[in-house]
Amino acid sequence: MQFHILTIFPEMFKGFLNESILKKAQGKGVVDIQIHDIREYSKDKHKKTDDTPYGGGAGMVFTPQPLFDCIEDVKKMATKAPVIYLTPGGRRLTQAGVEHLNKKFTQLILLCGHYEGIDQRVIDELVDMEISIGDYVLSGGEIPAMVLVDAVSRLVPGALGNDESHMEESFTKKLGRKKEYPHYTKPADFRGFKVPDVLMGGNHAEIERWRKNHLR
Repeated sequence: MQFHILTIFPEMFKGFLNESILKKAQGKGVVDIQIHDIREYSKDKHKKTDDTPYGGGAGMVFTPQPLFDCIEDVKKMATKAPVIYLTPGGRRLTQAGVEHLNKKFTQLILLCGHYEGIDQRVIDELVDMEISIGDYVLSGGEIPAMVLVDAVSRLVPGALGNDESHMEESFTKKLGRKKEYPHYTKPADFRGFKVPDVLMGGNHAEIERWRKNHLR
């Protein structure tokens, strides 16, 4: 899976991309994440990317020129990728939506908005879908982009250190529940708090039954 992230704050992604599962997935070559600085496409001498809104109102709006040029340039590298605009007004991201993106596409272009929003002409002409991670307002689309990248990357074969992790998540989903069962690890007895005997008995049918009954 290849991600192209369009942002005016590329530095925000450094730590996110160089730790944990995403770092390993990129090292294996199963996930490729490229960051594109929208400011580099601005023709303004000060690399400005925003301006006041027509009709008045508070805040600033992303101007169309740098966004058009950036998206069109990235589209040359990711010809079949949909352009996804991360915005509170978009469709709510769900696990089903994540799985759809993973199955249908091999490339995604993620547009991180800022200010009060982006010029509507960009949405009308270049954006294929709008996605929200929740009914609240953030400073920009960078954190939602990170959420989407992390969620989709987990489904890419080879991204997780143990593919059974994804199987367990799918198992929980098939039960029609979003919750998980309790997890335990060594030691079996910590300060008198003990791991349930069934989990150490080796009977997989009983363990599966116990986990179904203890989803929370």
